[in-house]
Amino acid sequence: MSRERKSIRLKGYDYSSDNLYFVTSCVQNRVCCFGDIEIPGCDLSTYSFNPKMTLNEYGEIAKKQWYWLAEQYRYVVLHSFVVMPNHIHGIIEIDRSRIISTGPFKIKPLSELIGAYKTTVSKQIHLLGFIEFQWQRSFHEHIIRNEKSFETIIEYIIHNPLNWDHDEFNN
Repeated sequence: MSRERKSIRLKGYDYSSDNLYFVTSCVQNRVCCFGDIEIPGCDLSTYSFNPKMTLNEYGEIAKKQWYWLAEQYRYVVLHSFVVMPNHIHGIIEIDRSRIISTGPFKIKPLSELIGAYKTTVSKQIHLLGFIEFQWQRSFHEHIIRNEKSFETIIEYIIHNPLNWDHDEFNN
């Protein structure tokens, strides 16, 4: 019995158009393989804890390949980004004005950009011997439509390690 996958993308929207996109991609089965959330210190006078994500070698690959996207595709601008123990969050911008070309130029849609990211991360992690590593099949995206939303999402990404104990991706 073949099940048809339901698309989670906005119907009729051109995902290669100039815009800001908030992206989340999870490791298959939410396996925590990119590192750990650590609390490096506590200020007892304010009771503030400053958890931070400490990346292992797989997490470093996930981070490095995110920045590779902007090197590989000149029309990609990267904004806030975080690697969490079992997922990533990032803001990626497609900006055609960064291309200096006299002829036609193909802009990859968001799904192909994230596909390239996930493929290169997987390939490098597999080369280190973690053959079972897989991303979940799809990814979540949100089209950022205004400055307020952009700022709210940046805050969410920056504070994601702080909220790990209550994160929906923390099994």
